[in-house]
Amino acid sequence: MSRKTVITGTIILTTANLITRCMGFFNRVYLSNAIGAEGIGLYQLILPVYGLAWSMTSAGFTTAISHLTAQEYIKGQKGNIIKIVRQSVFLSLVISLCIALLLFFGAEIIACSLLKDTRVTYPLQLLSFAIPFMAVGSCLRGFFIGLQENAIPALSQVLEQTVRILTVYFLAGFFVPLGLTYACIAAVAGIFCGEFLSCCFTLWNYRHYKKKHFFSQKATISSCSAMILVLTMSLPLSAARISSSLLSTVENLMIPQQLQQYGQNTAQALATYGELTGMAMPLLMLPSACLMAASVSLVPEISEANAISQHHRIKRTVSAVFLFTSIIGFGATAFFAVFPKEICYIVYNRSSLGNVLFPMAFLCPLLYAQTTLNGLLNGLGKQFFLFWNSILSSVISIAVIWFFMPLYGIPAFIFGWFLSLLFSVCTSLFLLWKHTGTLPSFYNCFLKPSLAGGAAGLLVKYLIRISEPSKLLFVCSLAGTGVLYIFFLFILGCLSSKELYFLFGKK
Repeated sequence: MSRKTVITGTIILTTANLITRCMGFFNRVYLSNAIGAEGIGLYQLILPVYGLAWSMTSAGFTTAISHLTAQEYIKGQKGNIIKIVRQSVFLSLVISLCIALLLFFGAEIIACSLLKDTRVTYPLQLLSFAIPFMAVGSCLRGFFIGLQENAIPALSQVLEQTVRILTVYFLAGFFVPLGLTYACIAAVAGIFCGEFLSCCFTLWNYRHYKKKHFFSQKATISSCSAMILVLTMSLPLSAARISSSLLSTVENLMIPQQLQQYGQNTAQALATYGELTGMAMPLLMLPSACLMAASVSLVPEISEANAISQHHRIKRTVSAVFLFTSIIGFGATAFFAVFPKEICYIVYNRSSLGNVLFPMAFLCPLLYAQTTLNGLLNGLGKQFFLFWNSILSSVISIAVIWFFMPLYGIPAFIFGWFLSLLFSVCTSLFLLWKHTGTLPSFYNCFLKPSLAGGAAGLLVKYLIRISEPSKLLFVCSLAGTGVLYIFFLFILGCLSSKELYFLFGKK
């Protein structure tokens, strides 16, 4: 596989990821205006269940199919690929139907005992119908990713998000006036319609592609062997995903409950939870879509260099990708810390939300560094370490939520998140240094970007204070801050044409 193929495929997938994140973000904005903070909080209670269902039915199969498809394609065994896909679809469909039935008939128990809110019973039952389509679609996307036909998975993601937004838009007017339960049903209906049509689109392309490129190919392995191959690879991957998803679900379910112990009533706790996880967090995560393109494309670079023991190449790659990560991370911190109320006013028309966004802004460098480190360590084959590292960092966050959130509220959650990120980043950096002998430069990756971001943000902040406030002024101010930030990075010698060429130039 050539470097051009890897980068081309990465650009396609990450462009789709950026588009779907932006679409999903503006969908959240629309939802927050349509159903309010309490409605968003109710919707957020359902999403961990949705994520857990994905981990159990889809995550492991997608990766396993993509690996096995690429492996068999290199050998010229196209018939084996079809058999592997069929067995994978069969297995994931059986598992997903079992999960869907459990969710449908156990929705009331889950709503009462785990989520502590009976209003999510009907939305959970509707969500159960989406699970089989999600599982089948994920398997077929793994097939196309393994063949480096990334346009089809990318288009399916965009289609899913588009259908989800349009469904919510058309249903909101009818369901929202009926109450929060029905407003939540409208949001879940968007998930179902998106998964259904995305699955149909991917299935149609799979049948067409198979007929065109895999016609009359004979398999050299039995159905039983194909099933064993799939299970051998998918079960460990699924176990890791499920563990991480379960801990994340526990963490998300605890937040509104601990907020009630802090002194808020049910409506206030849900509203605060909705502002935190449904509004402020998506803002923090939006810049990471820009980071993902470089992070994902450099993983094969690390894997290839590690396989042939090119240590100098690994060090150069680690240094360059950390520089890029730091620039994005400290730039995002400058935006969110200097203009929290302005950004929330532009996006949500709620400047008061800036009080929640401001302290979270300082987590951006750690949050984005964790993403990059996961990619680099994946390239070095440290999946087992990442599994345990994820579990331990989640345990730290859960412990702080359990013991301190009833006493201090949201600041305790943010502090717990900071501790978990700090633990994850520090242990990952230590392992990276142990195996590559490389650590990020303090001056280039920390001091200079923070100085450039602070200078650009504070300068523009001073200028808009002496001007008449408006949304147009705030948007222009954010753009001006970005330009000044890049200018200061070049002035300080943090960014140069060499780093840009190494990151994005041809091999």
